[in-house]
Amino acid sequence: MAQYLQRPHDKLFRTVFADPVEAAALLSAHLPESLAEDVVWSSLTLQDASFVDEQMRDTQSDLLYTIERSADDSPAWLYLLLEHQSRPDRWMPFRLLKYCCRIWDRDRGTHPRERELRPIVPMVFYQGRRRWRHATEVSELFAPSVRARPWVPRFEHLLFGQSRVKPRAVRGALQGRITQLMMMAAYRHRREALRSAARLLATLPPEAGETTVRMFVLYLLATQDRGTARSFGEELRGAISGPGGELMTYAEELIREGREQGRQEGEQKGVLKGRVGTIENLLQAGVQWSVIESATGIDQDALRALKQRLAGSDDEERVNAK
Repeated sequence: MAQYLQRPHDKLFRTVFADPVEAAALLSAHLPESLAEDVVWSSLTLQDASFVDEQMRDTQSDLLYTIERSADDSPAWLYLLLEHQSRPDRWMPFRLLKYCCRIWDRDRGTHPRERELRPIVPMVFYQGRRRWRHATEVSELFAPSVRARPWVPRFEHLLFGQSRVKPRAVRGALQGRITQLMMMAAYRHRREALRSAARLLATLPPEAGETTVRMFVLYLLATQDRGTARSFGEELRGAISGPGGELMTYAEELIREGREQGRQEGEQKGVLKGRVGTIENLLQAGVQWSVIESATGIDQDALRALKQRLAGSDDEERVNAK
């Protein structure tokens, strides 16, 4: 399963909220009422594009939607950025401004005859543990003495800060709520959030399919330890009712399979670390390579390969933990 576990936050977020129904339920619940009433939610359409800086892709995901405004049928953009790191980013307004400029650049290239820029509503969805206390206005990044000057840009993003939201207060459609709860559990309220997520997952209708269940289980295995995954499976078993039982049985099987694979990979990594440590201790003691190779079957090139393999495994674990 390991090949599915890289950038788990990004994969879950983009998969679930690519669905216009799930996206509309999430956004309409968080946008200011006046703005939510100004758009035609049935017109929400996802664009196949991303504008995030390459070096930020481990900690940010973005989705761009087009939507019609009810006032005059003119289109607008809704740009949603998921910030999936534990610490708030002071430079978020500046980064979002860059991303919006990229959207306008792309739109002008596609529609060069348009005489006006299409409005963008930039939004940040933040699930981290720490409360977001930074400004959402880009002018606040300038020195106080110049903020009022006409050449200082005015640009503000909306913030959907979830750091103080309790699991029971999560809003949205079914899969969107499960997504928010499972992402929340990666940072805080782990037991309560996963219990709520398991109960909701157990209500998935059969038509949701094994692919949907697999997506949630893989995210769980990527972001939680084996003991937590086992507890989640037990919660599922206790919450099953109705026609969705077969899906939940499949979920339990996936959890068991993932836990076993994780155990085997952990044991294998432990063996490799032991071999590397033994050889390094022998080298420090002054033992010649000819003796080490004869005793272990590992030469200098093989030792370098083992170290690279362990380093790659550690890097993947750090990425999956984000």
